[in-house]
Amino acid sequence: MSIPYVCIDNVDFLIFLMQKKLLLDHQLFEITIQRLCQQLIENHNDFKNTALIGLQPRGIYLADRIKATLEANLGYNIDLGYLDITFYRDDFRRREKPLKANATSMPFIIEEKKVVLIDDVLYTGRSIRAALDAMSAFGRPELVELLVLIERKYTRHLPIQPNYIGKSVNTMQSQRVQVEWSIQGAKKDNIWLINKTDTE
Repeated sequence: MSIPYVCIDNVDFLIFLMQKKLLLDHQLFEITIQRLCQQLIENHNDFKNTALIGLQPRGIYLADRIKATLEANLGYNIDLGYLDITFYRDDFRRREKPLKANATSMPFIIEEKKVVLIDDVLYTGRSIRAALDAMSAFGRPELVELLVLIERKYTRHLPIQPNYIGKSVNTMQSQRVQVEWSIQGAKKDNIWLINKTDTE
């Protein structure tokens, strides 16, 4: 396949026309989940004082997978909750179309617990800030950590960094990360980097 060039002001710019790039295929996806769980076990041991909290809407699929994998390895139940951050977002009143709220399910008290917040992609950090505000309604945790499947580097608007990272990637504003879950109907669990202009 030939790679096109465009000449602007006598300067040659190499343009590679890429629509989708596979970041993690289903095999590496599963290996990454296993690695993240082993890191959690190293730091939290028996999880007796640790709870997992998945961020609505997309973080809950990763949280479910992390919980299932941990329980398969450890042999006992681990607390898991879902947290909706809709009304805590700093852009909530700036949108023309109102955001649709998701369900919050927190069947335990996080007071003095260690909490692992779980989301699929870390981008600007604003969703995590909103999650920290939303979580305060359920108690004051002893410790809060952040686990993400994909960290988009150099895009942070706030000083927020993950403790557990599946994969760090360099991205541009014109790109987005798409996580495909088989539980949602995809053929396999895959993660793609997609040019927005190619899909919108």
